[in-house]
Amino acid sequence: MNLLYVTWGLPKTWIEKRDTVSTLDHISLEFYHDKYKPQLSNYHLSDEQMRYTSLPMRAINKCSPEKERFPIVILHEGEAAGFFVLHGWDGVKAYWNNRRAILVRAYSIHPEFQGKGVASKSIKRLDTFLSDHFKDKNEMILAVNHQNTVAQHVYKKGGFLDTGVRVTGRIGEMLILHKFLGQSAWDAE
Repeated sequence: MNLLYVTWGLPKTWIEKRDTVSTLDHISLEFYHDKYKPQLSNYHLSDEQMRYTSLPMRAINKCSPEKERFPIVILHEGEAAGFFVLHGWDGVKAYWNNRRAILVRAYSIHPEFQGKGVASKSIKRLDTFLSDHFKDKNEMILAVNHQNTVAQHVYKKGGFLDTGVRVTGRIGEMLILHKFLGQSAWDAE
């Protein structure tokens, strides 16, 4: 067993399922494993894209000391095509008040896979991934810069809603988008 998973304090059920892969048209999501490090280390984004997100290895390094940050690899036929982090309450509370929400952050698609539907399929795949691995969550949220209209389109196409919540981020106004899972967050305790 990889001790990295244990130090993050993941539930035992996750440890038993960590190699389970969720698939949608050759797109799958998997918790980060060291076997993806070479692919993610050779991951570059344009300067414009870097305004809005973080490179995977930098985001992974932030995950190690925080038990509520879970790095996720987006795979296309087994190859790392993208990356994001799921962040629990410590990340959510800066943007929203639902303790059962999870924050999607540091989302990106490797340039070789951009424009091929990987982003849309991975966003749609996320619902099942969360219901399989984070059964207590009833909502996903994410913050997207108001100027990043391409990302806004992908997220909204994947079912995220703009409920009018705004915050100021490091480079300007950010929209907080929501996607409810199962019951509505408005009904949450």
